Amino acid sequence: MLTTLRRIATLALLSTICLAAAQRQETATTNAIKIPIESYALPNGLTVILSPDHSTPTIAVAVWYHVGSKNETPGRTGFAHLFEHVMFTGSGHVAYGLHDKFTEGVGGSNNGTTSNDRTVYFETVPSNYLETALWLESDRMGYLLDTLDIAKLNAQRDVVKNERRQSYDNQPYGRAPEIISQAMYPATHPYSWPVIGSMADLSAASEDDVKNFFRSYYAPNNAFLSIVGDFDPSQAKALAVKYFGEFSRAKPVQRPAAAPVTLSAEKRLVYEDRVQIPRLYLVWPTVGRDNDDRFALEVLDAITAGPRTARLTKALVYDQQAVATVGTSQDSNENAGEFDVILTPRPGHSLTELEQSSDTILERLKREGPTDEEIQRAVAGLELQFVSGLQSNLGKAMRFADGAGIYGNAGQYQIDYAKSLAVTAADVKRVANKYLTRGRIVLSVVPIGKPDQASKPEENQPVK
Repeated sequence: MLTTLRRIATLALLSTICLAAAQRQETATTNAIKIPIESYALPNGLTVILSPDHSTPTIAVAVWYHVGSKNETPGRTGFAHLFEHVMFTGSGHVAYGLHDKFTEGVGGSNNGTTSNDRTVYFETVPSNYLETALWLESDRMGYLLDTLDIAKLNAQRDVVKNERRQSYDNQPYGRAPEIISQAMYPATHPYSWPVIGSMADLSAASEDDVKNFFRSYYAPNNAFLSIVGDFDPSQAKALAVKYFGEFSRAKPVQRPAAAPVTLSAEKRLVYEDRVQIPRLYLVWPTVGRDNDDRFALEVLDAITAGPRTARLTKALVYDQQAVATVGTSQDSNENAGEFDVILTPRPGHSLTELEQSSDTILERLKREGPTDEEIQRAVAGLELQFVSGLQSNLGKAMRFADGAGIYGNAGQYQIDYAKSLAVTAADVKRVANKYLTRGRIVLSVVPIGKPDQASKPEENQPVK
């Protein structure tokens, strides 16, 4: 009788889980986010994305170039990020300082960002300044090299070097991501070096090196112009032709091979840094944005750390009170990714203890899988984050350009949204077992002169 009741209970539980998964899939389909988008290409290859939104008298313009540090080569790193700085130093018809004057000076804003895979420049301006924003962006696409000389290059080279000192070399734990990438990937892999580049490569870059990099990648057929906000589409189309239509195509870009990697065994490293408290990094190679497993990995990330009820946070911060901070992340580049766990101990607790405790928690999660309640909380949090990112004109402009650049689909956000909501407990259990294996990197960052504070100190290889 007891066995029969257990079977009935088990069937009821399975039915509930399947129903919850079906409801999430139905929600993703029924409540699909629908934003008007028009996407087309000019004869020179520039992709133009238009999305009118008259709720506020503002416009966001983003120009997304499919070039990042991945497109560099060993010995010639940091060019993509260097150009992010150079692009704000003036161009053929826009003197230095005018870009800020015509954006920030009228109540708007402008900036740029570089990653492993892309570089984006963007403005938010009052709607009557759309033509000004397009002129500014077109001038640096077409005429940047007219005013770029060695003096400008050296000035920005020094700025980037100082940024590296502040963010990497002299920042507590700042070199950890660089050390992990170098350990994760072969030396020739495009994701093995940091976006900012190395000091030696920045120093060695010649004027011709940098100009040739620009000619190869800053061309209309490698760019995506995204306009979102209070504008008339017919006017925007005419302005896109007026300011960008004259530029010629460059040669088709040869994309580097950047396949995901696996580690056959654990790599244990220790780095002595100018820090007071040690920190532990557990890092597994995973997948990029071209693999749908990333959606389940993102839910796994939300389940393991963050809110008070997350597995690692609840156990290590509140129950055991062994860590001061715990964080996880699934970071997906275009073609490869990694899952990170970062732990900072409280006094009286060692990195060895934290590694063992976190491994025990993760192994249980792999063995049993998450609960349906955990899935619902995690997916709801990711949904809120996703929708919040689409509330501003700039957030939409960036998302649409990103979809067009990576997937060839400005409306990719709808697909991503549906796939994120459809993740099940079984999906999370599967990816946890597939990727969170013994093939990982364990990096201990410890105070200088105290390698014994590393996790399992006798097993580690020192990093200089």
